[in-house]
Amino acid sequence: MSARAAETELPEGLNAVVRAASVPVALDAVATDDVVAGSPEQGFVELGSIAGVGAGIWELRGGTVTDTEIDELFVVLSGWATIELLSEPDTAPSLDRTGDPRTVEVGPGDVMRLVAGTRTKWTVPDHIRKIYIAAE
Repeated sequence: MSARAAETELPEGLNAVVRAASVPVALDAVATDDVVAGSPEQGFVELGSIAGVGAGIWELRGGTVTDTEIDELFVVLSGWATIELLSEPDTAPSLDRTGDPRTVEVGPGDVMRLVAGTRTKWTVPDHIRKIYIAAE
């Protein structure tokens, strides 16, 4: 994720709302080692934390990238992506026992869980914006 976020949008102890679909997310180029195709840009806005678990808004635009995931639950707000699960930790049972990468398509309203250590490839022709809840 980009290192651009400096403060949280929903600080602890404050009853507040954020319009997650329209809050500005500053984008930076994805590290070249993670780029498979295109000229992808990504960014995030920290929303805050609950019980030590971070939450935020993440956006990726225009390309295909690889990543090694942390424990995360996310809800897609807009756009879509095709996510290939290239490898999964032994602790995460795969639904595809053939050894081939498992592919998942996600779009608005979809909720997905990613297990720490899973190696992924995200293909995003236009954009994807999601709210995430993640633990390092």
